[in-house]
Amino acid sequence: MRRVAVTGIGVICGLGRDLAEYWCGLREGRSGVAPIESVDTTGMRFQNGAEVRDYRQQEHFEDKRADFIDRFAQFAVIAAREAAARARVEWSPRLRQRTAIVTGSCLGGQSTEDSGFVDLYRLGRQRLNPLIIPRTMANAGASHISIEFGITGPAFTLSTACSSSGHAIGQAYWMVRSGAVEMALAGGSEAPFSMGILKAWEAMRVISPDLCRPFSRDRKGMVLGEGAAILVLEPLEAARARGASIEGEIVGFGMSSDASHITQPSADGAARAMMAALEDAGLEPGQAGYINAHGTGTQANDSTETRAIRAVFGAHADRLPVSSTKAMHGHALGAASALEAAATLLALREGVLPPTVNYREPDRDCDLDVVPNVARKASPEYALSNSFAFGGLNAVLAFGRA
Repeated sequence: MRRVAVTGIGVICGLGRDLAEYWCGLREGRSGVAPIESVDTTGMRFQNGAEVRDYRQQEHFEDKRADFIDRFAQFAVIAAREAAARARVEWSPRLRQRTAIVTGSCLGGQSTEDSGFVDLYRLGRQRLNPLIIPRTMANAGASHISIEFGITGPAFTLSTACSSSGHAIGQAYWMVRSGAVEMALAGGSEAPFSMGILKAWEAMRVISPDLCRPFSRDRKGMVLGEGAAILVLEPLEAARARGASIEGEIVGFGMSSDASHITQPSADGAARAMMAALEDAGLEPGQAGYINAHGTGTQANDSTETRAIRAVFGAHADRLPVSSTKAMHGHALGAASALEAAATLLALREGVLPPTVNYREPDRDCDLDVVPNVARKASPEYALSNSFAFGGLNAVLAFGRA
């Protein structure tokens, strides 16, 4: 089986409009969380989110094309453009046929659907926008990336809640590794800021009223984010042969399902996914030098993830840095895994571990080295990126330094 390199990364989110801005925010421990501007949150239990501020679709798409693309899919195309440009991909007819697109999204274009429901049920309009269906379909991101580059190979979308883009990257990695395709664009996108979606999350009582504080004893919940991240994957030998700049290497992927509760996390399920990723990579637990945690900032997730990490890594967990970047870019749901995969690759490439910001008080149930508040210089050889979703669907990616 072939080794798989990451030769391009593209990002747009509340912490940065491109990869450079994103890494600068991560390294500085800056937060992209601020009062939500796109929706009137008066009277809601929370007012903060990590939005892409002052986003104007006209800067990225012609008006006629933008009419067909929901905000979540626009983000996917923008991230894919940057990733392909950074990878310096030279498209040929054969490469277009032998390239896969695998994306993840939890919600798809529900913002468009939400506005359609307002038109239908609140305003009583009998004729709706004829583009609602193509705008809401969860595969719209993958489809528009295909159109953007003329890619005619396999293209599909996975929806596994907050593990969606982790599963997407993992499947794309296996496709490239096995030789099923010669290249893949993989990642995910999400745009959850509409009234209906925010009210649904408010009803779950898992959103923090102020900030996200992963692993801190006074944590009160997650903060929503939006955006996209896309990776370009190709065989390591092919990347070297064409002189591509290698951002890092995907060395393993593991999955599991909890088979227990639809919303409560399971330490056993999370541990099995981490072990599966390590085994797929041929790594011993002690070789992992960093974990980008799922780290949502909820009481249940952070303590459960801590138990899972200790179950897998034993005594090594005492000296294993673990941080959550969600406090900076928000929980971007189906795009979260992709944003965190990008953060993990950047940490390995730059030799700097992004911090867990907003951390204030140690919690004995989260007794890990969480890289509190300030980035740390370190040069691990290997790292994991954890994603644990509602429904008990877990995805863990293992990365190696270039």
